[in-house]
Parts: sequence; structure tokens; C-alpha cells
Amino acid sequence: MPRPYLGNPKYTIEVLQKYHFVFQKRFGQNFLIDTHVLERIIEAAQITKDDFVIEIGPGIGTMTQYLAEAAREVAAVEIDRSLIPILQDTLQDWDNVTVINEDILKVDVCKLAQEKNGGRPVKVVANLPYYITTPIIMGLFENQVPLDSITIMVQKEVADRMQVGPGTKDYGALSLAVQYYARPQIVTNVPPNCFMPRPKVGSAVIRLTRFQDPPVKVDDEKLMFAIIRASFNQRRKTLVNGLKNASELSFKKEQIESALTSAGLPLNIRGEALTLEQFAQLSNEFSRI
Repeated sequence: MPRPYLGNPKYTIEVLQKYHFVFQKRFGQNFLIDTHVLERIIEAAQITKDDFVIEIGPGIGTMTQYLAEAAREVAAVEIDRSLIPILQDTLQDWDNVTVINEDILKVDVCKLAQEKNGGRPVKVVANLPYYITTPIIMGLFENQVPLDSITIMVQKEVADRMQVGPGTKDYGALSLAVQYYARPQIVTNVPPNCFMPRPKVGSAVIRLTRFQDPPVKVDDEKLMFAIIRASFNQRRKTLVNGLKNASELSFKKEQIESALTSAGLPLNIRGEALTLEQFAQLSNEFSRI
């Protein structure tokens, strides 16, 4: 098998020119052109020859080549139809890659894991544009996809948001959701000059290691996340007002105050001050109402 070559900007440019490729802003396309970062992603994802890997957004196949070298098998899901002929070209020397021309949000990932990996946990690797990061990550977690880990390149600000705790400006619904399902760890920061074209902001690689069991016990997951969303929709309001005004909740003010008191929380507290454990406890109080 040949060594991966697309991490070299020279070959990336050659491929793009050969196919007269035009970057699509709506897909947030920024291709990696740094071999050290690519190797760091493979290392962080802990890919071995036993692994079936799902790659989201392979682009022209740069990281796919590295994944194909390291893994048993790779399924690369690409939404942009114009990239399919390029991927057929750049991946022709690797027979362990399947390219799926589809929107990842419409792919039955559980079925894919069952067919390709016997239902065992899969590893997901991706270089994700900002606008689609949260729906993809939450879709993988909430649909109970058998996951070992998700190792992704995202906007640095988003990576920071996934791992921070209460009381910080970046703390929010995404932080709590990620930390309920997985252990987040920022692996490395990636400057704009590692991409073509250069994005306006810095990026980071973050690994989300899936918990076998969530770190908190909650009676009703959906209710807890509805409470979390309501708490951060109006950050400046107290938790009482945030929950009272939430369209997806139907608790009266007296019920909210009673639940907060039972959970040992002051009535003037804001959502951004609560830990995941406190949200779980509060949710359990509400589920008894």
C-alpha cells in the first residue's frame, strides 16, 4: 500500500486543480494540509487494525488516507457530490474504504455499525464545520450509536465550550450534554495556516471518550435536557424565570420554586451556576411533580 500523500499541500493543490474543484462555503470546507496534525489526530483517536472507523466529511480524502492505513475499515460519509469522483481517485489504492455520498444526519449510523462492526463500538473521526458540529455530536449520542470515541477537529471556541464547568461564559447546554455522555479532552490546538483555504479562526482537536454509564443518575433524560436548554435560553434571567418562560416546559412558578428548594438550591440562582449533578437532581425533583 502507498503511504498517505495528501497531507502535503503540493498534492492537495494538484488534486484540486485537476478536478477544477470550487470550495463550497455552505459546507464549511477547509482541508487539512499539515502532516503533523493528521498524525496527531490518528494517535489521539487510538486507531488500531481492529477498528472500524466512521469519518464524517472526508473532503478530498486527506485524513481518510491516514485512517485507511491505521484502521481495519473506514466508512467515509461525504455530503458534497462533487467530491465523490475526487475521493474515488485519491482513495483508489486503499481497498478498505467505503465512500457514502450522504448527509451524516440522515445516515442510520447504528445500522452501519451493525453491518460493518457487528454492533461493537465504533470510532468516529471528523473535521467538522462550525454550523453543524452540535447537531452531529448530539445525533450520535442521543441515537444510542455504539461509540467508543469521537475525535473531531472543531472551532477552538466550540472545543473549549465542550469541556468547561459552571460559572464561565462558555459554559452552556453543549458543555452539559457532552459531559453527560462522554469525557472531553482537548488534544491539540490547530492554527489557521494548517488549512486550505485558511479559516478566520483557530481550531482544536478534541476527543470525546464515551462513558459506559452516564456520571449522574437521572429519571428522565429528555426532561433534564429540556430544563438545561431552558436554563441557558435566557442566561441573564434567574432559573425560576427561565423555566417559567420555557415553551417546552409547563411547570407553574410555585412548582419550580418547590423543586429548587427540594434540590437545596436558592431561588435566585441562575442556570450557569449549576453543575451536571445539580441539573440531574433538579430534574429528578421535577419528575416527581
